[in-house]
Amino acid sequence: MPVAARQLLRELIALPSVNPAFLPGRDDLTGEHRVADFLAFTGDRAGLELEWQKVFPGRSNLLIRLTPPGGKVRRRILFAPHMDTVGVDSEARLKPVLKAGRLYGRGACDTKGSIAAYLSALLELTLRGPRPRETEIILAALVDEENNQSGSRALVKSKLKADLAIVGEPTRCQVVTAHKGDLWLRVTTYGRAAHGSQPHLGRNAIHAMARVVAELETTYAAGLKRRAHPLLGHATVNVGAITGGKQPNIVPDRCEILIDRRTLPGETRKSVFTELQAVLRRLGVCSDLADGINVDLTDTKTALCPALETDASLPLVQQLLRVVRQRTPLGVDYFSDAAVLGSSGIPSVLLGPGDIAQAHTADEWIELNQLERLTRMLVKFLREQP
Repeated sequence: MPVAARQLLRELIALPSVNPAFLPGRDDLTGEHRVADFLAFTGDRAGLELEWQKVFPGRSNLLIRLTPPGGKVRRRILFAPHMDTVGVDSEARLKPVLKAGRLYGRGACDTKGSIAAYLSALLELTLRGPRPRETEIILAALVDEENNQSGSRALVKSKLKADLAIVGEPTRCQVVTAHKGDLWLRVTTYGRAAHGSQPHLGRNAIHAMARVVAELETTYAAGLKRRAHPLLGHATVNVGAITGGKQPNIVPDRCEILIDRRTLPGETRKSVFTELQAVLRRLGVCSDLADGINVDLTDTKTALCPALETDASLPLVQQLLRVVRQRTPLGVDYFSDAAVLGSSGIPSVLLGPGDIAQAHTADEWIELNQLERLTRMLVKFLREQP
């Protein structure tokens, strides 16, 4: 059996690595450095090459390399899981618990299970061989995926090239070649304040926004269903937050909503803005809402989160599909580091143990048989490389 992935995962779960964006001020629980140090110690002890890539103060990507005998590199395979997790409601979630073939704990499937499987496969080749003769394998343990994908963006800026990136996400050990992109948008309506006893003297920004929300959640959402991707289905829109007004006896002069818009391959920030601006023009410039109401649309994400679509006919992707015993690849709705790497020219797929339905939940868990099955498949895939 490959170097024990389940023991690696136990140790990884016990090392808190909550993204600082979710528990500000809790230095005892946040940051990826504990996981990175453990991986560096384990890799160094096995004789693997280490490279640190600073992203933020105290937060660095870690690259663990297995170079081929003789140093000639004709092909490069990149493993790219992330080390950070979302927050916890109890510190008890940071203690690994084994129950009925499942290992519970924060990060179990998202994505410390992937880290454990990837590292286990790498150690198997390192300690027991045989090593691929002309293929370099890099495990890039990344920071900040759960917040702004700063780790993968820093890796891309380093100009690292690879023939295939396998990105760690809980896919139930299935190869994923496409996922949706994501835009976070803010719509603001501006009216005119007035005393609540004389509302006709004001312009109600909440009333205007109510029309916008209704349009987005009905007519616009229905229109998105008419355009479908073979693996991803249709794009979606969700109005996730709304704020406006100060108190009941004042006509509100401002209202704001936050929108999550999941995109398909081929859709761009510009094309989505054009669609939504057309909706707002109909509601905010025409009809009775035009009288004194202004509408503004802005993007709240600082970095682009494009959709992923990798050519499944690429030889390495086909080889991976054969090893996994999967006829056709899958698509998923969520965003990942794979799109960041793919946009830089690195063909990227998602493959990891665990189910996305368990990610971010209070009782996150992973089936250990999935963890060990994926480790064996990865070892087989890597041993088939020249």
